Amino acid sequence: MTSFVLGVEDLADTRFALSPLHETVVSLRVLRDPRLPQPHPAWRASALPRLAAPDAVLLGSLVGTGLAIPDFLTPRPAGFAPAFEEELATVGRTAPALVRRDLRAAHAPGRLPEALRAAVAGDDSAAAFRDAACEALRRYWDVAIRPMWPRIRLLLEADMTYRARRLAVGGARLLFADMHPDLRWRDGVLHIDRIVGRHRVEASGRGLLLVPSVFAHRPTPPLRPEEPPLLIYPSRGTATLWSPAPAAGSAALVSLIGAPRARLLTLLAEPLPTAELARRLGVTPSAVSQHLRVLYGTGLVTRARDGRRVLYRRSRLGDRLAGPQPEPRPARSAPW
Repeated sequence: MTSFVLGVEDLADTRFALSPLHETVVSLRVLRDPRLPQPHPAWRASALPRLAAPDAVLLGSLVGTGLAIPDFLTPRPAGFAPAFEEELATVGRTAPALVRRDLRAAHAPGRLPEALRAAVAGDDSAAAFRDAACEALRRYWDVAIRPMWPRIRLLLEADMTYRARRLAVGGARLLFADMHPDLRWRDGVLHIDRIVGRHRVEASGRGLLLVPSVFAHRPTPPLRPEEPPLLIYPSRGTATLWSPAPAAGSAALVSLIGAPRARLLTLLAEPLPTAELARRLGVTPSAVSQHLRVLYGTGLVTRARDGRRVLYRRSRLGDRLAGPQPEPRPARSAPW
């Protein structure tokens, strides 16, 4: 178990960040172990054949005992949403001594896999391995994560909005209450169960950085206790990520209001914010907002404020116009 001791100033400095590099690295666990509880079977089946054999061996070797990942591969994001290349450049500047230490830590107490043994022989070999890992990660990002990153980012932003509201309304207790069963908040200490490391980390004014992830199956802090408090945690709504956009509805409805607005009306059987609608439809929030203004102006949807969010839902007139909806079918993972 790892524990973060957070004072008043640390809670005041609790922030969120998006990290395309963290998401890329954490997804390696899904490739490594198909038994993980995760809703990504179609993504995994599509990603594996796209990897060149040498890259697959190298990247697979990075995931260590208990699915631990070397800390140098997940540097603390420098801002709210750094670019992948910016984060990868940080990894490329890692000192060889840290590369060797982190590789050993990720695989402790077991032996290093053969693909890594040369990397810990000295500074030159560690630097060469670091550079090769960066190139393999860049290629992997291009074929496996980057095509889906806009959809992933919208989902992660929706999760952060939800978490920020819980923090504002109920403090740290409410923020962590439904984040994951392995997280416990008590008396100013955040406990993280069922992980490789066993540390008690004093935040001491460094705050806590929260990084949501669609590929994380459980909360993950840094392996090394000297690292500033950071927690990668499973995002809400991941099971809907690969679901196809809803059908536009009946031909008559599409003819009347157009396909984009018909799809919105179909989705709005439940209250949803603009960002979530955009994510499910695979479009920008601004495009959704334009259609929502029309639907609201014609009385087909209602809206209500929920904290900082505005939730939209079909009105009674919208229900009548949308007509009876088909019975929901089990969601299938869509290929990408």
